[in-house]
Amino acid sequence: MAIEPGDIKRIVTPVAPVTREKMRADIAKMLHEDPEEIDGEDSLIDLGLDSMRAMNLVLLWSEGGLELEFSEFAENPTLDGWWELVSRKQAARAG
Repeated sequence: MAIEPGDIKRIVTPVAPVTREKMRADIAKMLHEDPEEIDGEDSLIDLGLDSMRAMNLVLLWSEGGLELEFSEFAENPTLDGWWELVSRKQAARAG
């Protein structure tokens, strides 16, 4: 009996919702910066965030079962842009 890809379910442990401040703190930790130094409109690329670190952040925030796509984050690499994506996904999941 073959297992179809659609039959595979990801097992996730519920975690607390991701907050904007958690995202700011996680980004700051990744960049070895103080969270207060990261403004919502700052380009995270200009602050030194490379694609590997960004991918790790997306994976971290998706651990609770959020369906996050790295490509969406790459379109607007700012805290405000990323928070908009995550908050929209969390609202859709809750609703």
